[in-house]
Amino acid sequence: MRIGLGYDAHRLVAGRKLVLGGVAIPYQRGLLGHSDADVLAHAVMDALLGAAGAGDIGRYFPDSDSQYQGISSMVLLSRVKEILSGKNLKVVNIDTVIVAQEPRLAPYMENMVANMAQALEIDASQLNIKATTTEGLGFTGAGDGIAAYAIAMIE
Repeated sequence: MRIGLGYDAHRLVAGRKLVLGGVAIPYQRGLLGHSDADVLAHAVMDALLGAAGAGDIGRYFPDSDSQYQGISSMVLLSRVKEILSGKNLKVVNIDTVIVAQEPRLAPYMENMVANMAQALEIDASQLNIKATTTEGLGFTGAGDGIAAYAIAMIE
């Protein structure tokens, strides 16, 4: 068994869609980034790559490469699954937390789990997604951005 930890954060800005776990969430701002800036998927990818001893997402999908401009993080998550498969590794389970003051995410969690489980070719029961606020503290509490943490176990 191997364990990896992932973290990602992006700034909220006007003129972008908010995408978390591959779900477009209605909100007046979205996350700024080279891809779709899905912090949840990025944290999961880094946790999986870390558990595999395979670096981080910047090594495979650098923001300096135009082919990743606006790409869906579900596509990238599928590619991380292929990297693991190439090393004869498989996901045991993943636990995550999204840190956001707004919007309310509970109505979208089931779809996030379904999207990410499909991209990773795992059962939905192997992936847990939680959300929390910071009670107004820090950049997430001020509504300036959204962050996500993930921990993954692979074998």
